[in-house]
Amino acid sequence: MMVLPAKRLGFDVAVLDPTPGAPAAQLADHHVVGAFDDAEALRRLADRSDVITYDLEHVDTEILEGLASAGHRLRPEPDLLALVQDKGRQRSFFAQRGLPGPRFEVLLDAPTPAQLAAFGGPVMQKARWGGYDGRGVRRLADAHATPMPVPSLLEECVPIELELGVMVARGEDGAEAVWPPVEMSFDSAHMLDALVAPARIAPALRQRAEALAAAVVDALGGVGVFGVELFLTPGGELLVNEVAPRPHNSGHYTIEASVTDQFEQHVRAVAGLPLGSTALLTPAVTVNLVGVGQGPARVVGLEDALALPGVAVHLYGKDAVRPGRKMGHLTVVDADVEAALVRAHAARDALRIEGSQG
Repeated sequence: MMVLPAKRLGFDVAVLDPTPGAPAAQLADHHVVGAFDDAEALRRLADRSDVITYDLEHVDTEILEGLASAGHRLRPEPDLLALVQDKGRQRSFFAQRGLPGPRFEVLLDAPTPAQLAAFGGPVMQKARWGGYDGRGVRRLADAHATPMPVPSLLEECVPIELELGVMVARGEDGAEAVWPPVEMSFDSAHMLDALVAPARIAPALRQRAEALAAAVVDALGGVGVFGVELFLTPGGELLVNEVAPRPHNSGHYTIEASVTDQFEQHVRAVAGLPLGSTALLTPAVTVNLVGVGQGPARVVGLEDALALPGVAVHLYGKDAVRPGRKMGHLTVVDADVEAALVRAHAARDALRIEGSQG
């Protein structure tokens, strides 16, 4: 999704991915086949690139720091990526800068029963490294619960009225552009299930959310697009949850619904081009498409989904289904956001990506 606007703007694009025929490689000019911690593969990518960026956090930052020291241009910078990779460091960074968030504790290992009892439950345990798409998060009801056996961030379970997402772009010159807040709902595995844009909140709260998200990105000082996740409590308090230093699931709706989508904006930012308008053209709803079963992917019901008004389907070109693997998303645009929400669920019910092995 980043390759398409980059090509439209006239760029030559190279991608690094360990899988031959990977989705981005199907569209790019060059494909370096290699793991994200393969120093030689990263060097080959860097040698043919004027600027390097990424669409996931799980890259070896020590290798990236070496590339930056050798004069290669990486955006966002490797030290920012290293900070965000560690949820414990990220949370501590926000607290040090006075950004509001849940009460927390950073641990070098999994929490012991005594630590859980002292912190007080229920508590959210987050793996400090490696969590993605809802993975690496566990709710621990009390000190007798079984935690994940990993270095951890503990956060209090705050009451949440809404979870909001705000996409923020920051250019090389420090200029920022902010999209309107969206509201998000999550499934039982903590993966984004549905998104409503714009969030159904009062204008004053919308302005507060935009200002807080911009303050988060200002504190980080990076270049590119950032997905900032916020909690809204029943008392009207906004708390920072997490930030992703890249285009984000909570910004996919911008492809259909915004003057400038998040992927073009990211390309603009990292290439040193002026940022585009983030104005919303139409309300929209996005839902994820998660594969069913496992094995080679088979799409069922595409015709039925596309027959519904305002539906745009994005299939990612992943050739195999695995349990919990996101295979695509769909967005519905409509002047009536409630109608879009109903139609989005109907389209997802009609469309299935199945593993042929059941």
